[in-house]
Amino acid sequence: MIKLKKELYLHPHFHEVNANKQVLIRKTNSMYAIVEIAGQQFKVAKDQKVYVHRLQAEEGSKVTFDNVLLLDNNGSVTVGAPAIVGASVTAQVLGHLKGDKVIVFKKKRRKGYQKKNGHRQYLSEIQIESITPTGATKSAKKEAAPKVEVTETAVDYSSMSVAELREVAKEKSIEGYSSLKKAELIKTLTK
Repeated sequence: MIKLKKELYLHPHFHEVNANKQVLIRKTNSMYAIVEIAGQQFKVAKDQKVYVHRLQAEEGSKVTFDNVLLLDNNGSVTVGAPAIVGASVTAQVLGHLKGDKVIVFKKKRRKGYQKKNGHRQYLSEIQIESITPTGATKSAKKEAAPKVEVTETAVDYSSMSVAELREVAKEKSIEGYSSLKKAELIKTLTK
């Protein structure tokens, strides 16, 4: 910390003082984003390494996160509602590992109850490679599946139980199916 005049403290990481004791504010020309990765929100910048919950990706592969909640591009802040359309963050998976052991100890005093348990979280280490503000489109578009017409096939209601017949009648929204007997249910379903 640098002390300037009375009661004025500046952190050396964000400010510089030149020979004439003038305060120069360092401007960062970096872009950062707040992105949701595996259910958690992270503030990330380019070339930053982040430990996240275990991802289902191979080591060395690239991963793209589309759920960007906030984006700061050299001072111009864009806030999504809830996410920014077209923005994405690309990262490379560096490795998979386990976190530090956490001891879970439960005790109820004067009752003789003690439980000790341990936990190690599975993590993935990723490195942010790029932050794309907007206009990015997904390269692989899903092709529309051909429409298949569904035709009703003849169902043998006589081999079904009464409970199964009542469920079919319920699905077809037939009224009063609960009081009908098996023969009556078969007759109403075949109409």
